[in-house]
Amino acid sequence: MSIASQAQRALCCQRGVALDQDQAVEFAALFKALSDPVRLRLLTLIAAASEEDGACVCDLTASFDLSQPTISHHTSVLVEAGLLSGRKAGRWTWWSLVPERLAQIRTLLGG
Repeated sequence: MSIASQAQRALCCQRGVALDQDQAVEFAALFKALSDPVRLRLLTLIAAASEEDGACVCDLTASFDLSQPTISHHTSVLVEAGLLSGRKAGRWTWWSLVPERLAQIRTLLGG
């Protein structure tokens, strides 16, 4: 069982349970990924996209004054944090949120 799964289980079943060191490190990395304004905005744009299709990197790039490689770097950080998953369709990548990871954040924050 992953650290994130253990954290979610522990937080889901018991209120007031503190994170252990490994869990704190994992969630700190996740929040670090979200601490960049571009990544936070990307996440909200992807969340607003169709659940079935996700958001095309081509559309995301058009929403920023940044190059496509820079957007790809930011999406890679979000993938590493477990927040996004992507699927290739021809030349483009379509991004969608990972609902389980968002549930873990909600649980951690008591929501």
